[in-house]
Amino acid sequence: MLSDVMEDYLKAVYVLEREDGAPVRTSALAEYLGVTPPTVTSMIEKLEERGLLDREKYKGVELTEEGETVALEVLRHHRLIESYLAEHLDYEWSEVHEEADALEHHISEEFERRVAAALGDPRVDPHGDPIPTEDLAPLADDDTVALASVSEGDTVVVARVSDRDDDHLDYLAARGVEPGARLDVVDIAPIDLITVRVDDRDVHLPTSIASAIRVRAPEDADADEVPA
Repeated sequence: MLSDVMEDYLKAVYVLEREDGAPVRTSALAEYLGVTPPTVTSMIEKLEERGLLDREKYKGVELTEEGETVALEVLRHHRLIESYLAEHLDYEWSEVHEEADALEHHISEEFERRVAAALGDPRVDPHGDPIPTEDLAPLADDDTVALASVSEGDTVVVARVSDRDDDHLDYLAARGVEPGARLDVVDIAPIDLITVRVDDRDVHLPTSIASAIRVRAPEDADADEVPA
């Protein structure tokens, strides 16, 4: 049986593989989890012994097929819980991540199925992140780009927003920058500031925040479900 911490590591490796590609460097994993590199190295050795990670010296780690399955299951639990908290218990989207982190390791598969059914088997969580299917098939390739990388004059639709900073989420929600929102890129200033128009309102975003917002072209977004 895996510990909660082991599952957290596998989930983190999966997320980082999707964001930056494999292999995942120890330093990136340490930063993501908020621990020291020696702590990461120790856990990597344990997960490698269990056949859940492959490690390439000086390059990093990547999930084995078994490790990926565990990561997908934890992610499914996490994102379904986030969705349930937001939809049925009136949690703000900045509040659900920490609660889901605490609960994701301790729900049964029957509970998971009932939560999914109560939600209508959603495809994405409140932040726009895809929810793995019940059969734990690998997630589709990411077709989004960072808002910070688009050009002035572009029109884009928000696909998802990073859930790593609660203050950023509160700031964006107050300004209507959420999954499904249509953004017109009005200005890109040389002082690391992007101005977008949302519902006839100009919103100024530091590039540090814009980098955490993933977007796609409106025509690509039409076929994708977004959270209510």
